[in-house]
Amino acid sequence: MARDFFGRDQKNRRADEPEVRVTDRRRILLDDEDATQNEIEAPNLKPSYVEELEARTKAAEQKTLEVQARFDQLRKQLQAETDETRQRLNRAADERALREKADFIAGLLPVLDNLQRATEAADTGSAPEVIAEGIRRTASSFENALAAAGVEAVDAVGETFDPELHEAIETAEVNPEEEGKVIAQHTRGYKIGDRLLRPARVKVGRYSAQANKA
Repeated sequence: MARDFFGRDQKNRRADEPEVRVTDRRRILLDDEDATQNEIEAPNLKPSYVEELEARTKAAEQKTLEVQARFDQLRKQLQAETDETRQRLNRAADERALREKADFIAGLLPVLDNLQRATEAADTGSAPEVIAEGIRRTASSFENALAAAGVEAVDAVGETFDPELHEAIETAEVNPEEEGKVIAQHTRGYKIGDRLLRPARVKVGRYSAQANKA
């Protein structure tokens, strides 16, 4: 005789009573455990050489990251050292320029002293010879200061006219052998090293056959 879960006969169950269905959870749990066990125990179907390639790839990527990190570190270190060197060189250049400027000014102080002496001599009515001597000493002191700074005069008189060094402001008729020669100098030229500070203003000889006949 068929009985329900509560032991009642199926015939005696009331028609309006709902049928109670019972699911055996134990079977479900057993099935889940079997599936999990099967997953765990599933064999690795990946070939060994593929695993080896993957391992090498990961190692290469890690090595690349390490090299890149080291490169970035060295680049930052080199940049810092370059900036420090540039700053040190700039400071050295500024100090050298200031020192050279101070030396040049110190060389001009004797010029000022001689000018003051010449002025005092003129104010006290000293003889013209005394005043002239003071002026000569002033000019000599100034030339010495320029020479100490590396400034030198440009040779002009007797030299062949050179437009890079001389500025012709006047010409004069001369003999053929003096053609293109500087025959007089109005103001001296100066240069420092290879740099021209001021050209010499000169008179240049010019030969003219017609003028020579006349």
